[in-house]
Amino acid sequence: MGLFSRKPDPEPARNGEMVELGREYAIARRHRDTKAMNRIMRQVGNDKDVTDLSDFRAGQEGYDSIPPIPRGRNRRR
Repeated sequence: MGLFSRKPDPEPARNGEMVELGREYAIARRHRDTKAMNRIMRQVGNDKDVTDLSDFRAGQEGYDSIPPIPRGRNRRR
């Protein structure tokens, strides 16, 4: 692609299921839900393709890029 090309770069094909599993894993990690984290990792397994694992990581990074909501202080103590 040229410097002034108007054509967008094609997005790589994503496996939607793996992206969603990555997002669920990031949510479970943020909430410290080890039971859900272990279930998701068993479901993903280690025998997946490199593209599937990159899609899984993309789902995690997509959720991790959202900053957590700061919790207010408990003023009633």
